[in-house]
Amino acid sequence: MDAIYRIDGRHIVTGPNAAGPWHPTMQHGSPPSALVTYLAEAIATPQPMQVARLTVDLLRPVPVAPLSFETEVLRQGRKIQLCAVRLLANGVIVVNATVLKIRIEPQQLPAEIEHPPIDVPPPEQCRPHDVSHTANPFVGGMSLREAHGGFLSIGPGAIWYRVDRPMIEGQPTSQAMRAVIAADFSNATSAILDFRHWTFINADLNVHFARQPVGDWILLNSEMWLGPDGAGIASSKLGDVHGYFGRAIQNLVIEKR
Repeated sequence: MDAIYRIDGRHIVTGPNAAGPWHPTMQHGSPPSALVTYLAEAIATPQPMQVARLTVDLLRPVPVAPLSFETEVLRQGRKIQLCAVRLLANGVIVVNATVLKIRIEPQQLPAEIEHPPIDVPPPEQCRPHDVSHTANPFVGGMSLREAHGGFLSIGPGAIWYRVDRPMIEGQPTSQAMRAVIAADFSNATSAILDFRHWTFINADLNVHFARQPVGDWILLNSEMWLGPDGAGIASSKLGDVHGYFGRAIQNLVIEKR
């Protein structure tokens, strides 16, 4: 199966390329976050709406195995919809997410309101990161372009991400899904610890949209802050070739290998 997931009713088949760097039986954080986004976008709304905020709590390691899902509308209004999405493995909740959607209604904003432009080179002018020998199956299906810093290099970084594999069999990858997939790499983009000696796994993912991104490439311009007691955060400005459109933040669990 080339796609990461196949959905059959309430059941989900997971392909091997969902795996991350930890173990072939454990999913990378991006695929389930994108899956949650897809399932939330599929929930009907009374008028056109788009994802404005997504919060994903990774309650347990998500296995590379069959999953099921539950969805629920927590609040439905004329201007917003708040929905919950839960992913289950063997009947146990492994991911709990809430997604806020806001109605689409173009506004005539004052002329002085500007979208913040990107402050790094576009992807075609950035050096490619070679993923051909990665031990991370999911990353092997992506393209990366490094504007400054580097993937898992020490210090703040700015990297363009593009997912090249289909996520859901037979379905397009939405713009919100593309942004969420990239956002889960905030800690890898902003690492200030050596990955060979430390782990800094995210316990959650929070993504906020001012607008929907455009195009295949998503920019993370990222920083990391660590506390003295084993916790930290990775934060990213999210952009596309037209400018910045959102923010992402992860809460990190810091451990010495």
